[in-house]
Amino acid sequence: MFFSRTKSASCCAAFTLLELLAVLALLGVLATLVSGVGRRASDAGRTARARAELAALAAALEGYRREHGDYPRTGDGAVLLQSLLGRLAPDGATPPRGGRPGLELAKFSVAAPRDPERPADPFGNAAAVLVDPWGQAYRYAFRSIAGWTNPGFVLYSCGPDRLDSPILLPGGFMNQSAEANTDNVRLP
Repeated sequence: MFFSRTKSASCCAAFTLLELLAVLALLGVLATLVSGVGRRASDAGRTARARAELAALAAALEGYRREHGDYPRTGDGAVLLQSLLGRLAPDGATPPRGGRPGLELAKFSVAAPRDPERPADPFGNAAAVLVDPWGQAYRYAFRSIAGWTNPGFVLYSCGPDRLDSPILLPGGFMNQSAEANTDNVRLP
């Protein structure tokens, strides 16, 4: 048996241009939604990683204080790293007595301050700093300004926007109300 198509049957079997455009628009909307959800999940993951690293740094600083009697007195991230590696005493100038590393370096990213995308060896480069998941140096301060009355240290990440306004208020307390500091990651 032989079947032939008529002109009207073949016309109705194809997609119209309007239908194709509607499908493409729908696919575009779905792709935008999926990429937005993925970006938010990525940012949430980075924020969680930064919080975990800040907690590990805070624990290392407490261990350093128990061993040396004080926190590293600096506002410089490189001095902080060298201190936590057991190479500097709290004053930042003298080698410690019996200093031992208080930081598990394998859990952190270390980079040269001028090239945060490139890993650095903190034992060979004294300017190396600990960097957050966004490639910025973690911020630390303890007794780094005159009139410091804060009983503890200040430790935070600049967060996804990589910005912070002057973070320290008189006395060494964090300025949490500045707009640039709203996404900073810090310990509670």
